[in-house]
Amino acid sequence: MPSPRPPARPRWFVPLLLRLHTLAGIVVGPFLIMVALSGALYALSTPLERAVYAHELTAPSARAPLPLADQVAAATAYAGESDVVAVRPAPSPGDTTRVMLAGDGLGESESRGIFVDPGSGEIRGDLTVYGTSGALPLRTWTDQLHRNLHLGEAGRLYSEFAASWLGVVAVAGIGLWIARARRPATRAAVTRPRLRAPGRRRTLSWHAPAGVVLALGMLFLSATGITWSAHAGANVTALRGALDWTAPAVDTALDGTGSGSGAGEHAAHEGHAGHGAGMGDMDMSSMGMGDMAGMDRGEDSPATYDRVLAAARQAGIGSTQVEIRPSETPGTAWVVQEIHRSYPTQVDAVAIDPATLEVVDRADFADYPLMAKLARWGVDLHMGTLFGLVNQLVVAAVALGIAGVVVTGYVMWWQRGRGSRPGRIPARGALRAAPWWSVLAVAAVAVAIGLFLPMIGLGLLAFLVVDQVAARLPRGAR
Repeated sequence: MPSPRPPARPRWFVPLLLRLHTLAGIVVGPFLIMVALSGALYALSTPLERAVYAHELTAPSARAPLPLADQVAAATAYAGESDVVAVRPAPSPGDTTRVMLAGDGLGESESRGIFVDPGSGEIRGDLTVYGTSGALPLRTWTDQLHRNLHLGEAGRLYSEFAASWLGVVAVAGIGLWIARARRPATRAAVTRPRLRAPGRRRTLSWHAPAGVVLALGMLFLSATGITWSAHAGANVTALRGALDWTAPAVDTALDGTGSGSGAGEHAAHEGHAGHGAGMGDMDMSSMGMGDMAGMDRGEDSPATYDRVLAAARQAGIGSTQVEIRPSETPGTAWVVQEIHRSYPTQVDAVAIDPATLEVVDRADFADYPLMAKLARWGVDLHMGTLFGLVNQLVVAAVALGIAGVVVTGYVMWWQRGRGSRPGRIPARGALRAAPWWSVLAVAAVAVAIGLFLPMIGLGLLAFLVVDQVAARLPRGAR
């Protein structure tokens, strides 16, 4: 007599994934569509910026560039009494020099940018500049739309919520795809589009393969987007600091106390928006305008920009795209930092004593910890600057694909229903079939995630509690 077949193991994980994927998709879907469309717009804003602000960014003069002293003096004469925050010399012939000034009415990380023709000293434009990437108003507007819907700090919760749950939806979707692709009966439905399939099956045949193709991009955008978030971003920053994964910053103190401000790590995330700077070595005998006595004392005279840039060039700052920042307070060094974030990345920085022109500190990208380099590349890839136009087009395509996958998800939900009513949510109570240790493991993961990524963890815990309570209610009360 044949031995009885062992009882089948209860299936709970796939139904749990299905319910999580469906509920999360329905609730988070509008946020994902908004963050995807605004992200696609932001990715394309860099080439649009070059077209919209062509007058400000291009210099018609074909003459040899004037000393930076003359260019800075022209900008400050035009703008009136304003402190110079930074100068980005023209990176190549035909580009303007950008002199960034402090001013009233500017927001956080904003400066007033005066665009100067380096050959003639003509003022080509006067625009607000945002962040270390030097975003102009169009790109700044799309950046703020993507980050916070123009609602300030409160609006950042929307993007954190979307970025956090994008990864959850993607992981659950991958799990469902693997489960169905392993079964011969459902493999064809999730591995290729089926144009002749009826209704929901046809939509699923597009939704599932597209989601899997886009999954890596979803996870990447989710992980890198979280670094800018309000709550999870602070945890990521603390973790990187604890593990020494941060980029080194140059120390601008000149008295040996190490109390000066630095430049380096903050540039990785300030502004969600790279236009660059840099001219060749300067002839230090042609300083143009400037008080030579004041220059020798290291005061903030226009001629000091030429001297400091020349010293930085001799110290190995070779990128054509650089930013020169004068001393923030008396007794501190000037900083010259490369801002070329395309690959190969050039973001070396040196701190220079303006009186002696000695390099007092430096931070080279080659010396960054590996994780700091990966963070730099990840941020630039997310923003579309690492590989230029190709990078921007790919990010825009992935973002639009994410929006399309969300829309097909809603279509499938509607197709499960009848008439004008959407379909039912997958059945509750999947965890009732799970062994107790699995329930504890899932809850423990949710708690651990919740401590680090609050928007994910709190939602997961709420999902588990509601699912367990609802599963124990009488059927008619569910």
